[in-house]
Amino acid sequence: MKKIEGHIHLIRAMAGSKGQGRLNPLGNGYAIWDDGEIIHLLPVENIEKAVLLQGTLNGYQNYYTYQVIKRYPDRFIGAFAVDPFAERAMAIVKRHVEELGFRAIKFEISQVGGLHGFHKPFRLDDDVRIGQIMHYLADYPGFVVTVDYGDDTQTSYQPEAIVNLAKRYPRMDFVVCHLSFPNADHLERLANVLQQFAPLKNIYLDISAIQDIDGEKPTDFPYPRCQKTVALAKQIVGAQRLIWGTDSPWSATFNTYHQLATWLENTDLFTDDELADVMYNNANRVYFKAANVAAAQAAEDPVVARFKKSR
Repeated sequence: MKKIEGHIHLIRAMAGSKGQGRLNPLGNGYAIWDDGEIIHLLPVENIEKAVLLQGTLNGYQNYYTYQVIKRYPDRFIGAFAVDPFAERAMAIVKRHVEELGFRAIKFEISQVGGLHGFHKPFRLDDDVRIGQIMHYLADYPGFVVTVDYGDDTQTSYQPEAIVNLAKRYPRMDFVVCHLSFPNADHLERLANVLQQFAPLKNIYLDISAIQDIDGEKPTDFPYPRCQKTVALAKQIVGAQRLIWGTDSPWSATFNTYHQLATWLENTDLFTDDELADVMYNNANRVYFKAANVAAAQAAEDPVVARFKKSR
């Protein structure tokens, strides 16, 4: 089955660290921990394309993402990230859109792992700095805004802000990461969020990292708790608005990448056509729009070009 990895983080140098020491690359998808254990981070499965997202956990990899997309334009598309409270935030946004060809932005605003961890609480739908960014992006129909707002215990949790933005910018697409942080013991809470999203066809949800979010272990494969939450999402918003992803490499330290890449195929949640939508078609339609891919492929960094010319 063809797959598009809908939520993965690009890291320039592999340097994972835990009780087994440091993680060191071996090539061809393999890596070795300092204690000698070899793991296979990337599966043999047919991962056709990938969506490269940003996060503060790994550090923003905006420029490296641009370089990777330029080198492999048929395989990757990416989102950039910016701290909207930075003095030159708008200059950063305009450079990445106009010069580097990005047509997606990632707002990692969660309290635990994002902007709410080091800024005062703010709202995506009424903060003037974010409003300025959104007004600018509205000039690019088909632009994708991807948001990780954390779980309901965090001040950053604001699904209703996504609803307001989706109404305000109907020609843009919004992707909520991690299925809005589900908990199989609190399905009514998830249902409330999904029912808010359901009428708005420009809101999608990726289902990355829900295994570790809901406490599933490798021995739980194919993840009964996750099956409950995804089944509810299918019921309320439909399979055509769900995007498979893993949130690797972080999530691949809890469950293997192979498990994360194949778990849906080992359930009866979707028909064959629905599974093809979740695993490939939806991400292709949202992130790999022809105009967005063309913008990324055509981009040439004028700053670096001038630098090279002057040397």
